[in-house]
Amino acid sequence: MQFPNFVPEYFLKMKEKLAINEAKLKLEYYCSYQERCHQEVVQKSYDLGMNSNEIDEIVVHLLQNNFLNEERFARSFARGKHRVKSWGKIRIINELKQRQISAPNIKLALTEISEEEYQDTLNNLAERHWNSLTERKGQKKNKKFCDYLLRRGWESNLVYEKLKEFEKLT
Repeated sequence: MQFPNFVPEYFLKMKEKLAINEAKLKLEYYCSYQERCHQEVVQKSYDLGMNSNEIDEIVVHLLQNNFLNEERFARSFARGKHRVKSWGKIRIINELKQRQISAPNIKLALTEISEEEYQDTLNNLAERHWNSLTERKGQKKNKKFCDYLLRRGWESNLVYEKLKEFEKLT
């Protein structure tokens, strides 16, 4: 079938709509190989061509069969982002809020990070970054150091304490 030149390319790439049972199977697999939040599942459902009534049915099915669990997602997300990417609590909270995770689940997620582990990660990250900066001393080095840690979601009081600690050593 030949399409006229004025048809946008994304219409040509649209897939045929899946049956709801096929979509459930695809989304079960989607949720089983990695923890997902509700927002990701809804977006994936729309991508599969489902309408809002079908999406509601699919989400209920996934929740009942424990493929989708907001608390489990939040805990896994917090653990992973802290251990793998060395994010601080502020960044983790903001990212979870962006994914529309409820406040009680965010609070539970942060319990996955022990205070000792949190301090160790901050110490290692701060020391590694401080030593990697090419500036010798001064405001420029201090600013780069603080900006880096603040961008990664570490609390400002902890960042400034670390800065004072490293300034005393040099």
